[in-house]
Amino acid sequence: MTGPQIVLVGPMGVGKSTVGALLAERLGTVYRDTDADIVAAQGREIADIFVDEGEPHFRDLEREAVRTALAEHEGILALGGGSILDESTRALLAPHPVVYLSMDVEEAVKRTGLNVARPLLAVNPRKQWRELMDARRHLYAEVARAVVATDDRTPEEVAQAVLDALELKEA
Repeated sequence: MTGPQIVLVGPMGVGKSTVGALLAERLGTVYRDTDADIVAAQGREIADIFVDEGEPHFRDLEREAVRTALAEHEGILALGGGSILDESTRALLAPHPVVYLSMDVEEAVKRTGLNVARPLLAVNPRKQWRELMDARRHLYAEVARAVVATDDRTPEEVAQAVLDALELKEA
């Protein structure tokens, strides 16, 4: 089967970008992030797309970005936190080695903070993060072959846990 060697899913701030880059380095491949693809294609930040055109428009862009990346990328792929909300995206993920990077709410608050543009966490970050995770946790788990907790772990430890969970060896 062609497609990514590893697909990372999980909430914003969990470390998909950092861990994805480490995995790509260890496996001798390239890293790609669908959020970065959207920003590059649109020429503006995701928060601006949310504000200017709304979440439904962003989700359409995201669905297409994921579809394209799954079809053409063969390295490490990280998906935006909400990409798994789309049923067709979840179906497309089925044959791929997906890893759900998880974290608890206290870790999320530490990592995402209030100084970063996170459009879905603008008002009450802790409460909104909990609500987002209540709505999404089962969807992350549904698409994942493995779940790797990131709490109290360095990005290097998380990357190793991902490799171990998928029984992959470094290049």
